[in-house]
Amino acid sequence: MTAGRLKDRIALITGASRGIGRAVALAFAREGAHVLLLARTRKLLEEVDDRIRTAQGAATLIPLDLADGKAIDALGPTLYERFGRLDVLVGNAAILGRLSPLTHIPFELWEGSFAVNVTANWRLIRTLDPLLRRSDA
Repeated sequence: MTAGRLKDRIALITGASRGIGRAVALAFAREGAHVLLLARTRKLLEEVDDRIRTAQGAATLIPLDLADGKAIDALGPTLYERFGRLDVLVGNAAILGRLSPLTHIPFELWEGSFAVNVTANWRLIRTLDPLLRRSDA
């Protein structure tokens, strides 16, 4: 990977195992960032990691389910100990659920979608804010 606009930056990308998150992770790594790949599926994270490392990039895997609030809350202190800062946060992960009229969505599906799409991002920002503030980016 070539050293580019993100050389020596640390970037956390949620939903990094596939789709837009994967594409963002690969692009950031090409630009020189150390990418922190966060998603539920370890195997898919390893595939992204292999691709980044094959191109001489740097990545760290974070297998984590964003529905697990306690795990999110523990992430900030863990990353602080390891990296001391965070330059970029890409909150990409989401649960789309099924397309149907609002009145047809069971509460459990609604609650699960809200937990990942809204509450998880609030928790991420809350726990990662001290690291983001330490960045000069």
